[in-house]
Amino acid sequence: MTHDDPSDDLSDDLSHVRTMWDDDRASRGLGMEALVVEVDHAVVRMTVTDAMVNGHDIAHGGFIFALADSAFALACNSRGRLTVAAGADISFVTVAHRGDVLVADGRVRAAYGRSGITDVTVTRESDGALIAEFRGRSRSLPPRAGDAPT
Repeated sequence: MTHDDPSDDLSDDLSHVRTMWDDDRASRGLGMEALVVEVDHAVVRMTVTDAMVNGHDIAHGGFIFALADSAFALACNSRGRLTVAAGADISFVTVAHRGDVLVADGRVRAAYGRSGITDVTVTRESDGALIAEFRGRSRSLPPRAGDAPT
């Protein structure tokens, strides 16, 4: 992993990112569960429900993207700075079906200045099949006036 500042505080106190996850109504509303939350790494699981299936009777890509995006958010916010997506790409490899349990494993690949790159691999839990590969580009926001430094 590339870090431009060796003095980055990569403490194991992840209460800030756990609070962010607890406040994430969108991910919770889709039934996502955070399995792993570590500095620069997160794993999130979601079951494909009836409401997530499109007209081809397969998981709608938007829900797979949302799962990957949630793992991305946990991983890139684990450093303690308010970080948002600057952009993201996804490649769908195979389909997922109603009832499939999907697992998104996100890892920060590079953090430089206020920018970063995080890769997320989405697999099917039952057989490990690769469903999608996601690459997110992140940007840390400057603290707002009155915010405590992170």
